[in-house]
Amino acid sequence: MQLSHLSPAALSAELGQRLKQARLNANITQAELAKRAGVSRTIVMNAEKGQAQLENFVALLLALDCADQLNHFLPKPQLSPLQLRKLQGKQRERASGSRGGSDDDQVGGESSW
Repeated sequence: MQLSHLSPAALSAELGQRLKQARLNANITQAELAKRAGVSRTIVMNAEKGQAQLENFVALLLALDCADQLNHFLPKPQLSPLQLRKLQGKQRERASGSRGGSDDDQVGGESSW
């Protein structure tokens, strides 16, 4: 099903139907789900209609053991190569070599000055 053409209300209703189907697949009543999630049965009923606050919706997903589905729903964004480069800072591209005089300047382990 193509979701991008749906209105926000229709998309919310679709999510509510999917939540309801997940509950039914788990063979859990609305009252039992509400108890597991720590919310009222009214919140479960409204969520299944697509009318829930995000925090309540997430609580219901957790109670249904479906929270991992959020990774598919909205995956964590990856950093772009440009952002990674900025985070790395300036990296050395070559060795600086030794500073100061050469070993020939020292005689017998003492400095020649």
